[in-house]
Amino acid sequence: MLNNNKLIWIVEAEAMAHHLLRLKFSDGSIKMFDCKPLIAQLPALKELQNEAVFRKIALDGWTVTRLNGTIDIAPEYLYEKSVPAYDTSEVAPAVVAESQVPYNPSK
Repeated sequence: MLNNNKLIWIVEAEAMAHHLLRLKFSDGSIKMFDCKPLIAQLPALKELQNEAVFRKIALDGWTVTRLNGTIDIAPEYLYEKSVPAYDTSEVAPAVVAESQVPYNPSK
């Protein structure tokens, strides 16, 4: 994606509770992306409904991937469809608050 004629990619990603991704982009912006609508919409992402599976994301130098790159989401899509991390008005406050708690799969 181009932002002010500069290519944008993901430099950090954290899978959080409720299928949220906290993303840091190469332009320094930090955003939250809600994966639930995509997971519900795309059969190829069905296995990501399992929170433990969802949490096993990786970066490939460009975007967020899963299963050795067999699943990925274009960084420009993530950039355009996410909200600034400080503006969580599009995400329920309880979900955002709970997503800040470290993940414990034994719960």
